[in-house]
Amino acid sequence: MHAPNFSLDGKVALVTGSSKGLGKAMAFALGSAGAKVAFNYANDKQWAEKTFAEYTAEGYKGGLFRASVIDEAEVTRLNSEIAAQLGPIDIVVVSATPAQPLKPIEQYDWDFYQSMYDYFVKSPYLLTRAALPHMKKQKWGRIINITSEVFSRGVSPFSAYVAAKGGQIGWSRSMANELAPFGITVNMLAPGWIPVERHAEDSEADKESYRRLIPMGRWGVPPDLAGTIVYLASESSNFVTGQDIHVNGGMTVG
Repeated sequence: MHAPNFSLDGKVALVTGSSKGLGKAMAFALGSAGAKVAFNYANDKQWAEKTFAEYTAEGYKGGLFRASVIDEAEVTRLNSEIAAQLGPIDIVVVSATPAQPLKPIEQYDWDFYQSMYDYFVKSPYLLTRAALPHMKKQKWGRIINITSEVFSRGVSPFSAYVAAKGGQIGWSRSMANELAPFGITVNMLAPGWIPVERHAEDSEADKESYRRLIPMGRWGVPPDLAGTIVYLASESSNFVTGQDIHVNGGMTVG
């Protein structure tokens, strides 16, 4: 028997939406395990550069890349630029997300629904398709979609986001079967509500009402995702695919 191998030395990982929040925490975790991490951002260059400076100050390896992950041409360019600077992508973590307002269905329009599907179905499709030639050639790869507990809990009024997350989960399960013969795993990491920068304006009453429901009795913090993301990206998860692992302190046990 061999000890579990969680080292990512020699691997190149792309983490979308990694300048802030959960994406940032996961990118740092992969870098600490030895991966060369491609940080991705779409808009806030100054913030992204600050985050990447923090990352390199830790002695980790990687690069910073701007691209919209819902634009086909930009994803193609992103894939090429990462390959040229760091090497072909071995691990794709789909974490980029838009704003997620809770509204009753009458207050949504289809354009908003479509924006959710763009981020949570179109984006994984584009990113995976771009990375597949290298992964199939080497018969090894990792696609990790950041999903959410909201699908399992049927959270409302949140229909657009929940529906798109359901599509992302279905897509991941189908792709897990399709890519398994090539040694490529497709898994999901589903965080609970872990407050990060974009939750700064959320009401304290809403936050506290959620916190009281967490069986572990505390808020999750971004580093709580570190062990799971490294495991799913590593050799130690070779026989795990199509799984949606919830990191939420027990919110979806029942």
